[in-house]
Amino acid sequence: MGPNGAGKTNLLEALHLGTQGFSPRTRTDAQLVRFGQTAARVELHGARAGVPLELRVTLRLGEAKKASLNGSPLGAAELLRSQVSTLVFTPDRLAVIKGGPAARRAYFDRVVGRLSPARAAVSAEYAAAIAQRNAALRRVAGGFSSEDALAPWTERVAELGALLVDARAEAVGDLAPRFAERADELGLPNGRLEYAGQHPTVESLEARLTVDLDRGVTGLGPHLDDVVVASGARELRAFGSQGEQRLAVLALLLAEAELLAERGPAPPLLLLDDVLSELDERRRGILAGRIRAGGGQTFVTATSAGALPADPDQLIEVTPGAARVA
Repeated sequence: MGPNGAGKTNLLEALHLGTQGFSPRTRTDAQLVRFGQTAARVELHGARAGVPLELRVTLRLGEAKKASLNGSPLGAAELLRSQVSTLVFTPDRLAVIKGGPAARRAYFDRVVGRLSPARAAVSAEYAAAIAQRNAALRRVAGGFSSEDALAPWTERVAELGALLVDARAEAVGDLAPRFAERADELGLPNGRLEYAGQHPTVESLEARLTVDLDRGVTGLGPHLDDVVVASGARELRAFGSQGEQRLAVLALLLAEAELLAERGPAPPLLLLDDVLSELDERRRGILAGRIRAGGGQTFVTATSAGALPADPDQLIEVTPGAARVA
């Protein structure tokens, strides 16, 4: 707890960085270092399924991040997320609902990676294949290459596109019933998730080759798909209030937390920033019950202890530049 501007969000950001290897706010690491300083470090000690866990992330201006797990260096800081599950709610997460399709694709691709780590790289591999095919399209259109050079990338896009469509469809299908339950509890009736992506095939990609050559981009595939987040017949992006969009994001987070708790060695860490400000007393109580039932560790920010929906196991008072157990 702490007054506005005291640094509560910074504390949650540090916890996210220390468990996932990156900030939920920015991908510019230099922004994570205190003004006037050249380095920063986040060090966390805890336990997972009863086994001690020590995480460390070090940043130095002009250098790549370094991270370690139980004293062993990792090849990349982002590998921490394959070891520890952390879910975060911040006000800017409303972009998942109210933003364009790219925001939802990115969100659900991260969900795929958390629910099925073996598929975590499929989205990036598909994006790389699309970039290569688009470059080849422009070379052919400019007369610098023959259409034969497109064939390997068309096949690769079809192969990886099918894998990505299947991975997204499975993740959305697993989340959908839990999302509907959590949304209904929070007062958002008939919550619905829907993904209807189609496998891109070599034949379908070749059938629109003339159009793709003219435009210089691949106009078919899961890089153009969307996930519908709705309440009944109302798609919340276009016809939901900001309050409903906020509830939908929270229901998504709670639904994923349940799935991760079922599948993983331990429940995920939940970081809930400014989640209470637009929830009435009933919904705050429902959220508190869900947090308790989840069995994991949750950090909730509030301006005062009285704003919390239940007595916390531990209260941390945040003041500018410091945090202490109250």
